[in-house]
Amino acid sequence: MIKRLTGLSALLLASACATQGGDDLPPAEAPLPPMMTSPGVDSARLQGAIESSERPETDVERDELRRPAGVIEFSGLLPDETVLELEAGGGYFTEILSRYLNEDTTLYMQNPAAFDGFLGDAAEIRMDGLDNVEYLRTDFDSFPLEDESIDVVTWFQGPHELWYTPENGEPLVSNPDDSFPEIFRVLKPGGSFVVLDHTGPDGAPATIGGETHRIDPQIVRDLGREAGFVLVAESDLLDNPGDDLNANVFDESVRGRTDQFLMKFEKPMSAP
Repeated sequence: MIKRLTGLSALLLASACATQGGDDLPPAEAPLPPMMTSPGVDSARLQGAIESSERPETDVERDELRRPAGVIEFSGLLPDETVLELEAGGGYFTEILSRYLNEDTTLYMQNPAAFDGFLGDAAEIRMDGLDNVEYLRTDFDSFPLEDESIDVVTWFQGPHELWYTPENGEPLVSNPDDSFPEIFRVLKPGGSFVVLDHTGPDGAPATIGGETHRIDPQIVRDLGREAGFVLVAESDLLDNPGDDLNANVFDESVRGRTDQFLMKFEKPMSAP
């Protein structure tokens, strides 16, 4: 059964659809929720990572909107797990995840090569001092990783990118249907795949991902199921009823305050 959960510088760099501040759209009615309690999550360690004085101030300023404590608590991530962070962008979550994970684990920070034009050397700058981070400059359907080698995959503000073509004209994948099976391949049995993205209208075609940078949550559910995943939980942590779901996420009326859905899939322990 799927659980419905309510819960939870110089380096101001955005990924293709990273959210920034925006004051015109009213915030969600609910106040900032407390951190959820998930089995295995080291809440004290996570809070220490978020409160680290080494984090860029521009990152800290985004915490109220991005709610990293709640997102990571929802994931159920353990400090000793190997993580693949898809579409890490400039590394807002990378910084927190790296400090939360043990030093002898590996956090793979991934971005497509097509993002080089606007990311520049942001990833390299972010990785300075984060010794457990390894950078992957790969597309979303081909990872240089062994089968069943990853405990947790995260994709924050991202699956809609499968239908986005950067200015250089090169699509990020040749076939959007190939990405979730590739994620399934690298995950260990029992591993988790955590997805967060900007909500699109019900029934909207996937192609709006290349236009408004949103996606209908049902498309993500379907892609997960078709790849072999089981959807085990959803959260309204980043719901915002004031967002009408049609504006481009970069529109100043909504930027930083879009309605976003949060899902957790698991790879079955054995094939059906």
